[in-house]
Amino acid sequence: MAISQRLGRVCHLTSVHPHTDTRILVKECSTLAAAGFETHLVAPGAPNSVSNGVFLHGIAGFARNRLTRMLWSAQAVYRQALALNADLYHFHDPELIPVGLLLKRQGKQVIYDIHEDVPRQILHKDYLPRQSRRFIGLIIERLENIAGRHFSALITATPTIGDRFAPVNPRTVVINNYPLCSELVPSAPVSWEERSPSVAYVGGLTAVRGMFQMVEAMSLVSSGITATLELAGRIWPANQREQLLQMPGWAYVRELGVLDRAGVSHLLGRARAGLVVLHPYPNIIHSQPIKLFEYMSAGIPVIGSDFPLWRTFVEQTGCGLLVNPLDTHAIARAIEFMLTQPKAASEMGRRGRIVVEQQYNWEREASKLLDLYDACLG
Repeated sequence: MAISQRLGRVCHLTSVHPHTDTRILVKECSTLAAAGFETHLVAPGAPNSVSNGVFLHGIAGFARNRLTRMLWSAQAVYRQALALNADLYHFHDPELIPVGLLLKRQGKQVIYDIHEDVPRQILHKDYLPRQSRRFIGLIIERLENIAGRHFSALITATPTIGDRFAPVNPRTVVINNYPLCSELVPSAPVSWEERSPSVAYVGGLTAVRGMFQMVEAMSLVSSGITATLELAGRIWPANQREQLLQMPGWAYVRELGVLDRAGVSHLLGRARAGLVVLHPYPNIIHSQPIKLFEYMSAGIPVIGSDFPLWRTFVEQTGCGLLVNPLDTHAIARAIEFMLTQPKAASEMGRRGRIVVEQQYNWEREASKLLDLYDACLG
């Protein structure tokens, strides 16, 4: 369909601060704006401005916990959404389900974009009593399923979540959060021989994401091998940094903090492998972390968790090594391989880059988003 036929006012809604990692939301909005939609984004703390053709509308203040977002941010987002009077609304957070239902009652087209399997996440929320987590998860799943029937369409970030919602709403589309083909390609490529003997991790640094195992593994790398772990992200909770500082492996860590996209590209363009050793929780085993595909996009091999789904991306494409994410010795051996076998490692990186160009890229997923908008808007 020609761009001129795609015109319409569409509005994305989120209760999450824009400083949070919302790359899928930004990619979707930019794609819609480039296709000719008048695209608006409502988010707490966003500047009231225009960026890449997207009109940003800020909600004053920022609610840091989910309960406050449900009680306060959702109301503010709803008021701003009504004021924009869009043809289609697209929301990204489960706490905005009541907002989506209210907008649907106004006769609007509404899409619910489901990034996470929240009922499975609840099982590992330490702030909830252990004995109540399963019950709370079942209640949330039931409410999501009831609400999902009423929306114009559902978007899910993985096929596993898509399988869950397909019986709920026949217009359920899987749109994978893959990277843009060109985003992390370094402007000045560094040959493999000139790269530093380092491995990198990009993203939030938490226990569940393997930060303690990564640091401990560095102390287990053979003494004759020079190795550095480049950490690009924020440690959470912050008080766990003191525990990391006491670990012997911290002597081999370079803490970079949060990097912008140019900084990430620069880092991955000089590293010899990317780490993504997330723990084997139910909601993680079936996830498709964006960092895995970003490492592939940057042309570096992956050291990842040995989950059945991830074997499809890593083992079958030959773009890295999979390990038990709780086995620090296995992580250390994988790091040693990447640093001592440059020919094999560079070939793994090359294969990863090729498969991203051919399959695991946002450009392919964007067409599904545009087709869904066409279907909803007629």
